[in-house]
Amino acid sequence: MSSRGGASCFPQAERVAIFGGTHGNEMSGVTLVNMWMKNRAEIERNGVTTRAFITNPRAVEKCSRYIDTDLNRAFTPENLSTPTEDGLPYEVQRAKEINQIFGPKGSPDAYDVIFDLHNTTSNMGSTLILESSTDHFNLQMVHYIKKAMAPESCMVLLNEHPHLKYSTSRSVAKHPIGLEVGPQPQGVLRSNIFESMRTIMKHALDFIELFNSGVEFPACSIEVFRVHERMDYPRDTNGNITAMVHPHLQDCDWEPLNPGDPMFQTFDGRTIVYEGASPVYPTFINEAAYYEKQQAFITTRRETLAANAVRKISK
Repeated sequence: MSSRGGASCFPQAERVAIFGGTHGNEMSGVTLVNMWMKNRAEIERNGVTTRAFITNPRAVEKCSRYIDTDLNRAFTPENLSTPTEDGLPYEVQRAKEINQIFGPKGSPDAYDVIFDLHNTTSNMGSTLILESSTDHFNLQMVHYIKKAMAPESCMVLLNEHPHLKYSTSRSVAKHPIGLEVGPQPQGVLRSNIFESMRTIMKHALDFIELFNSGVEFPACSIEVFRVHERMDYPRDTNGNITAMVHPHLQDCDWEPLNPGDPMFQTFDGRTIVYEGASPVYPTFINEAAYYEKQQAFITTRRETLAANAVRKISK
C-alpha cells in the first residue's frame, strides 16, 4: 500500500478466493462453494480471477466441525513451518497445503483477498469479520457492502485483540475477511441464511470489480464492534457448567449489556448479573461450537473507524 493525495493506494486485486467448509457442518458456505465450483459464472468479475475452494473436505464429508483440530485456529507460524510428516493432525496438514496454494502467508505471492464463509447458531444476523483496523481496503469494502445491504443490517466485528485473535484460514491473504451468518443450526441449510450470504458475496465481488476498474472510494467512517473479552459459563470446581445464558440475554446479540443486567441463570433459578463497569455489546451468544472452547459469548465495544479514500495504484 502507498499513499497519494490523502488516498491509500493498493495494487489491483487480481486473485480472490472464497473458502467454504472451514468448518464442515456450516452448510451455507459449503453449499455455495460447491455450487460455484461447478459453475463459476456468478462469481466472475472483470479484472479478477475468483477461486471457490472447500478448505476441509474430510470434515465436509462427515458433516462435522473438524476431524482432529479446528482448522480455523491452525494457521499459526509453528504449524505452517513444521515439517510435513506422518502423524500430523489432519487440519495442520491441510493448513500447510492451503498456505502453499493461497500464500505463503505474509508474502507478496499471497492471494489478494480471501473470503471465509461461516455459519453461527447465534442470533448474529449477517456479520463481516475484520482482523485489522488499519486495512483501509477492507474497511472500504465492508462500508460498500453495508450500504448495498441496507436497510438490512450487516454488522462488522473487529478482532485484533492481542490475546483473543486467532490464526484463521483467511489470514493467509493480504486482505482477509470472514463472513458469519446466522442463526442456523449445525448441519442444516436455511434458505434465508443461504441467500443473505450469497447476496453479501455478490456485493463484495462487485466492490472488487469497481476498485479494479479505477473507481476511487472516498474517505468514510464505519461502525465496528471491537472484541473486548471472552466470557465463560459459571462452573463448579470440577469444571462443569452450573448456569445457562439468561433468557433476557439469549438471542440479544449486538444489544447493550449494562451493569446489573441479567447474564446467566443457574440451574436452580438464581440470576447472575453483569458486573462490568460500563455497557458492552455481546455477540456469539450461546454459540454451539464454543462450548468446547469454554465460551458463552464475547463482549465487544462499539466504535467508529475512519477509512481513508482508496484507489488502485496506477501502472
